[in-house]
Amino acid sequence: MTTKNLLVELFVEELPPKALKKLGDAFAGVLAEQLKAQGLATAESVVTAYASPRRLAAHISHVWLKAADKAVQQKLMPVSVGLDASGKATPALIKKLQALGADVSDPAAAVAALKRAPDGKAEALFYDSLATGATLDTGLQKALEEAIAKLPIPKVMSYQLETDCALPGWSSVNFVRPAHGLVALHGSTVVPVKVLGLTAGNTTQGHRFEAKVSPVVIADADSYAATLMRDGAVIAGFDQRRVEIVLQLARAAEKLGPSYQVLMDEDLLSEVTGLVERPNVLVCEFEAQFLDVPQECLILTMKANQKYFPLLDAAGKLSNKFLVVSNISPADASAVIGGNERVVRPRLADAKFFFDQDRKKTLASRVDGLDKVVYHNKLGTQGERVERVRAIAIAIGQQLGGDTLAKAADTAARLAKADLLTDMVGEFPELQGIMGGYYARHDGLGEDRAVAIEDHYKPRFAGDELPRNTTGLVVALADKLETLVGMFGIGNLPTGDKDPFALRRHALGVIRMLTEKDLPLNLEQLLTIAFDVLNDEQIQRNYWDRQQDKEIAEKQRAGGISVHASGFLRRVFDDATVVNLSGFIYDRLAGSLREQGYSAQEVDAVLALRPQRLGDVTKRLAAVRVFAALPEAPALAAANKRIANILKKAQDVDPHVSEVLLQEPAEIALYAAMKELAPKADAQFDAGDYTASLQTLAALRAPVDAFFDGVMVNAEELDLRLNRQGLLKSLHHAMNRVADLSRLAA
Repeated sequence: MTTKNLLVELFVEELPPKALKKLGDAFAGVLAEQLKAQGLATAESVVTAYASPRRLAAHISHVWLKAADKAVQQKLMPVSVGLDASGKATPALIKKLQALGADVSDPAAAVAALKRAPDGKAEALFYDSLATGATLDTGLQKALEEAIAKLPIPKVMSYQLETDCALPGWSSVNFVRPAHGLVALHGSTVVPVKVLGLTAGNTTQGHRFEAKVSPVVIADADSYAATLMRDGAVIAGFDQRRVEIVLQLARAAEKLGPSYQVLMDEDLLSEVTGLVERPNVLVCEFEAQFLDVPQECLILTMKANQKYFPLLDAAGKLSNKFLVVSNISPADASAVIGGNERVVRPRLADAKFFFDQDRKKTLASRVDGLDKVVYHNKLGTQGERVERVRAIAIAIGQQLGGDTLAKAADTAARLAKADLLTDMVGEFPELQGIMGGYYARHDGLGEDRAVAIEDHYKPRFAGDELPRNTTGLVVALADKLETLVGMFGIGNLPTGDKDPFALRRHALGVIRMLTEKDLPLNLEQLLTIAFDVLNDEQIQRNYWDRQQDKEIAEKQRAGGISVHASGFLRRVFDDATVVNLSGFIYDRLAGSLREQGYSAQEVDAVLALRPQRLGDVTKRLAAVRVFAALPEAPALAAANKRIANILKKAQDVDPHVSEVLLQEPAEIALYAAMKELAPKADAQFDAGDYTASLQTLAALRAPVDAFFDGVMVNAEELDLRLNRQGLLKSLHHAMNRVADLSRLAA
């Protein structure tokens, strides 16, 4: 019996475009996995997934019509239970064999056919049988049902099917979209499976408007994609369709001239690939007057609302031409082009209207409105939050640049959230910060503050750029620290894959700013600053005092509620907040460093010391890597581990060493080597030359080895014991300033 290739297609109504790729891969993957589990597909079977807007399909090579029979050995029961004293089968054994379909007409022969083997402390009876292999009909039915059940469906639809039984009626079906056809071909033979009220055949439907024939007949499994393309005008493969779109986009831009480049957005490409069955790229344009609107607004309008691809000029600025991926290819495309141009015009006009209206009010005039926008029911309004971010930004600004930077950061922090109340951000929340920068320039606040307002959300995602100036760095740090401390303080922590407040991203943002910009800031001090600000009742009172004459305060008094008892004021954090948050940040840092290629051992050694200046971490890691390559490293790492264990058992060891009490030659030699090398290593450490510091200390290997070979640390004499422990304490401190070298021990 030879294998043949299998093709299964589920024809449905238009699937969710953003989920199409995932649905196609899952459908094909589970189908193949189930067939392999039943022995119907081989280890050499190749799985090809197809996914178009109206179909999910899988081509699987080397599929058997029937799986091979399989020898199965089953444990029955202990010998003491299955056989009596004379070795004959007990009723329990006979009953068990009958249940398995064994021939028990001759009990003695049945017992003789069983195997006896040790099973733990006792001996058990085992029954060998031959399990009949699954047929493709039954195996594919099971696999298909499993593939449909495991589809990562974003939202299930319920629809009705007319029953095909004698009694008329309707049955309810739940699936991602109504299904209308099923193809199942083993070679050229139809496999009679049923699912979702459909019976498999060899016909499907092509393009809604451009298919040459209807239905499209699939001759065999291997001709599926070619037949769909030829007769159905459909590119069945998701990846093939995506490649075709990219090629056509590049070709269309090239025809317009070398100065044009397509703004290729990966998410948009995938979504458009999920929307068209056979792409046709067309060039459109809009009125040049709309280019007065910030290009971010126009680009977002075209991408998010219309699924268009913007075209940039040679300078990277938005042009008034754009590309459309059409699902039809008429001989005269002018109607399609005109329709798309007509559709986008009102969208761009709305963006221009929002931009013009927003500029009629300054950012400063909008700040008071933040008092009416709830940030979190336990953390108060956006107005309260702005006050906290300002206080944190001022403190960080003072550390980095004194009064000048603190003042600039205060201004930017006060206005950073004001664009949340603009029409443009109300329509496109993704533009928060970006529009604030445009409006700040319009208000004459200067480029430094405008850039800081625009950048204070950065980095927004992995790989995003950092704030471009120091003012922006300060405000971005303050904003993220306020979020982290606030959410940790009220117990809103990430769990598993759930992180609704993006605290992991905020933590990584803080890490990136501190490390990549090498800011001279202490992490614990930063967390303490934020902790103190959020825990400071006076800051809250000052805020609410300024609201006394405003409507919000009047409403609260009218309701008999104390102004000072509302909002965030009643929440007081404990010191555990900083400790927990610090650990959370170091965990994120460790993960980030491992992704950058550092070993878990290297990262563990450096972060065990909880270095406060995160900009030093990569320098420490580089030093540890160089040290670990030295021939002295293994012995010194092992010695450090031994020293750590000794000091852990001793209590309150004084690092002071009395030369008078040094008796053994090995301890005298170690002390002399430390007096010579430790000051040099400390000076190199203080200068930031961590590699040189560890290399200097590597010379201690010989005296350390000699010390442990020739000196009894825990001597009976108390003064000798304490002095030797003090010597080890001094050695441990000197050697573990860059990293905990004991973590490098095997």
